[in-house]
Amino acid sequence: MKTQNKIIVVTGGGNGIGRELVLHLLNKGARVAALDISEAGLKETAELAGDKKDKLSLHVVNITDRAAVEALPEQVIAKHGAVDGVINVAGIIQPFVRINDLDYAAIERVMNVNFYGTLYMIKTFLPHLLKRPEAHIANVSSMGGFLPVPGQGIYGASKAAVKLMTEALHSELSNTNVKVTVIFPGAIGTNIANNSGVGDSLKVDASSNQRAMKVLPPSKAAEIIVDGIERDEYEILVGRDSAFMNFIYRLSSKRAARFISKQMASLLPE
Repeated sequence: MKTQNKIIVVTGGGNGIGRELVLHLLNKGARVAALDISEAGLKETAELAGDKKDKLSLHVVNITDRAAVEALPEQVIAKHGAVDGVINVAGIIQPFVRINDLDYAAIERVMNVNFYGTLYMIKTFLPHLLKRPEAHIANVSSMGGFLPVPGQGIYGASKAAVKLMTEALHSELSNTNVKVTVIFPGAIGTNIANNSGVGDSLKVDASSNQRAMKVLPPSKAAEIIVDGIERDEYEILVGRDSAFMNFIYRLSSKRAARFISKQMASLLPE
């Protein structure tokens, strides 16, 4: 689905990949409804939009609040007239600890934002998308959604759930006007740790011999994602690390798990 002149809803629009998607879509001629829990973040996105902010609407919402999500279509349609696409970006990581040491409050928070928030958005907007001549749903999973990362076991489980749900949705909607894409970002230069409230858990020893990951700028990630959506791709691997680990995982899941475990070992407490 070409995004020019389309109306796209983007969650997590107040920072990181979500913000860059909003800006990139506006530059391509789309109208955008940006959603985020942070009003300040959304206002910064609007400022960055410059003279294109007349095609942008801001919606402060907690996507784990189903009632709040279900009120969104009326608000978006009142502003823009319709909805042609939804890109579910909003997500958080967990504290970098083993599952045995992770409390249930953190577990529920991660699942509520990453899985249920995405589910609420899909269930709420899909009836409207089905009425459009063409439409698109794109959900951000993660490299951690197909590859087990020690210290991010629940985050990975939530993103694996998004992966499988999105793939099932693709099959269910194959004979409709709604295209579906799942997205697997690798290491992207965002503030997801601080935005998730777990910044202190990600302190890495600078003297560690851990091989540094090449971090992709969120603006480049946004370009890759929009390009993939416009080509109606089934899946989008964002970054060389994501593509490489997907390849290795398909060859040998055990080898890939062992490789990433060694890479991430320094992040886990003894």
